[in-house]
Amino acid sequence: MTYDLFLDESCHLEHDGISIMTLGYVKVPHLVSKDLRLGIRSIKEKHGKFKELKWSKFSAKNLDLYKELVDYFFETPLEFSCILVKYKERLDHSDFNMGKHDNYYYRIIFHLLQPMPTNGDYRIFIDYKDTKGKEKLSKIKEYLNEKCAGVSPFRRFQHLRSHENEFFQLTDLFIGAIAYKSRTNIKDNLPANPAKLEFVQYLEAKSGFCLDEGTTPWETKFKISDHQAPLRQ
Repeated sequence: MTYDLFLDESCHLEHDGISIMTLGYVKVPHLVSKDLRLGIRSIKEKHGKFKELKWSKFSAKNLDLYKELVDYFFETPLEFSCILVKYKERLDHSDFNMGKHDNYYYRIIFHLLQPMPTNGDYRIFIDYKDTKGKEKLSKIKEYLNEKCAGVSPFRRFQHLRSHENEFFQLTDLFIGAIAYKSRTNIKDNLPANPAKLEFVQYLEAKSGFCLDEGTTPWETKFKISDHQAPLRQ
């Protein structure tokens, strides 16, 4: 069985003045990837939305669309996993990451993919964001191969553009909601947004989890790993 993982991140830069960092993916069985993607696209078209969905462009007028996408996710074989890092500014990279935030970023991705899957082949897709994306993708591949001692289940690493792929957009919507809930709770200078709060509550009700807390480690459908301290070797 082959699975496609569509990775995205939110607030991942080191000095952006934001205390929260999220990285996550939507996991898609490759055999039904086309059908699932068309399903998401048909929901968007039903609501008159033909452009890319992004949390940064969240609109109250699209609230019914966002909720229907949540319903669709929980009715299909799609899965979601996310790492939530709180109090990012407290990370001590000098002690734990050889002085570099980038090293922490790659370690977080490795942790996101734990436990290492053994029941199939996995293809990793990353949103193309800037000219450094090729280097980032290469380092992710190198880091995973090293950690897997050369026996990695990850067979392919590729850039795609999020506006051309609905799975990236779903990942962005989920990690955006998780980051928003956590930033709201730690008083991260966010203005009140009733529509976003309503969506957060809807996603929490459907998943059965609070978005600013970790889920059980064995959760597979909608998983959040909550981190408030540096990962140690």
